[in-house]
Amino acid sequence: MSSGLSGSRVLLTGARGFLGSHLARRLSQEGAEVHAVSRHAAPKGAGYRWWQSNLGDPASVERLFEETKPDVVYHLAGHVTAAPGVEHVAPTFESLLASSVWVLLAAVKAKPRRVVLVGSASETVLRGQDPTPASPYMAAKWMASAYGRMFHVLYDLPVVVARPVMIYGPGQPKEKLLPSVITSMLKGEAPKLSSGRFAPDWLYVDDVIDGLYRAAWYKEAPGANVAIGSGTLTSVRDMVGHAVRLIREQRGSCPEPLFGALPDRPAEDYDPADTDHAFQKLGFRAQTPVDDGLRHTIAWLEEQLRKA
Repeated sequence: MSSGLSGSRVLLTGARGFLGSHLARRLSQEGAEVHAVSRHAAPKGAGYRWWQSNLGDPASVERLFEETKPDVVYHLAGHVTAAPGVEHVAPTFESLLASSVWVLLAAVKAKPRRVVLVGSASETVLRGQDPTPASPYMAAKWMASAYGRMFHVLYDLPVVVARPVMIYGPGQPKEKLLPSVITSMLKGEAPKLSSGRFAPDWLYVDDVIDGLYRAAWYKEAPGANVAIGSGTLTSVRDMVGHAVRLIREQRGSCPEPLFGALPDRPAEDYDPADTDHAFQKLGFRAQTPVDDGLRHTIAWLEEQLRKA
């Protein structure tokens, strides 16, 4: 079985995002020719070819494919928020669903070896005879994955839908749960949280990137809808507790988080990732223990505070 993407021309949308920036670095390290796409200009020292493009415009997407002639496509771009507000309907539709359709249509014509759509672990809660998404983001991701599977079956496009679980690690936006909580504790401030009962499957960002990387070349992957996770559910309370312990080990003290200070969001039951399925389709298993991942995350956030 051939492996790796060395020498491959890779088109990567959403390259300035948390996952996209990590994946671009990994692809470059592996010897791929990275064509990074974003609405915004290239960051300093990117080290790969940068394209500014509006993925909500089908003509722009088609031109992008014609100019880059990709061997592999990763579609990560999109408006990311789990908030239920109506103001998120149009942005998620355009940036998540419409852009996915335009990318898939362009790929049918360009015929890359692989198209990797990055889905969401939240799709697993849409069960039953009449599933109803809890947010515009969830609805758009759900339908984008459905389009990807349809393109694979009807139009013989080698699509893989990779669904990362709850991701954490260096570079994550500071408003996300763990960066926000850890930053508060590093400042000596007690973070306010809900009950902490919510229990997702957490995965360190380097492991997520390894799963995404494998999705682009592993021969069993096309047509698969694969959750990339650890296979273990851990409550927010326990995850924050791990961070508290590690900060106290390093610093000697850490403020106690204020659980119950905020209301819980509507309950969502998440499944742990099917690790056997991920190994079968991608040859992937998580490698980073929670304590190691949190230590790297805490160290990065401490560095950001020093720079501020």
